[in-house]
Amino acid sequence: MKNSTVNFITPEISANSTTDLNVILDSLNICVYSVNFLFGLPTHFYVLWLIITGTGSGVASEFFILNLSVCEIGTCLNCWFCILNSFISFSRLTTFLSGLGVTGRPLFQCLICVERYLAVVHPVTFLKYKPLRYRVICCTAVWILTLGSCLYCMFTMVFFYNYVCFFFLQFFLFLSIQLFCLVAVLRALKQSGPGERGRERKEENYTKRRAFHLILITTVSLSIIYVPFTISGFSFILTQHYIKELFSFSFICTVLAGFIHPGLYLHRVGKLSCLYFP
Repeated sequence: MKNSTVNFITPEISANSTTDLNVILDSLNICVYSVNFLFGLPTHFYVLWLIITGTGSGVASEFFILNLSVCEIGTCLNCWFCILNSFISFSRLTTFLSGLGVTGRPLFQCLICVERYLAVVHPVTFLKYKPLRYRVICCTAVWILTLGSCLYCMFTMVFFYNYVCFFFLQFFLFLSIQLFCLVAVLRALKQSGPGERGRERKEENYTKRRAFHLILITTVSLSIIYVPFTISGFSFILTQHYIKELFSFSFICTVLAGFIHPGLYLHRVGKLSCLYFP
């Protein structure tokens, strides 16, 4: 997903311009790696520290976010190793850690989306599975799957077609689950509840409107993260032609949109008051 190790046949015309474009794209990718490492690493460490110290709703209720932050820290470190890979070979390590972004991140985001779906649409079921032990079981299963994904990525990166099929199927599946849950939550929040008059009804509408905007932002951010890479993977599978510009654009979208989720959490706990949601 970062850089292909396979050389694809390209037209011989405009060879110089193609080379220049590759240099520009490589430089742009290094800049994105640097941004993700320099800003993403302290941001996710800060989120991790806030959860552990109990600034938010506590470790139990934010256990999925805690594990997602740990996964994101590994992804940020992978960006640093990708930069160093230009000077020292870290190819095995970078391909191993790429499994965190291919499987770990989307799976933990799926757990968060499913949790919100149950809390809003099926509150009785949510209360039944609210205890921490169920969250620990789910996260343990995700980490086992992520470890398997990391090993698979490490040994199949040289077979780029298999690698693309691997992340395309996962992104498509996980994005479908996330969008289903989030759209169901949005529909539930749009419906009017039992009538309560006066101040209580006004406060309820404000809370629902604020939650609606937060879920809407989450839906858009997840689409920006996964849709470009899904399209890139689908295009490569059909044509078996590596379009570097499309993959670079997808990578930039993934990195930049990845800052939205920790930003929303920091806003929720009052550490990012500059953001305003009506």
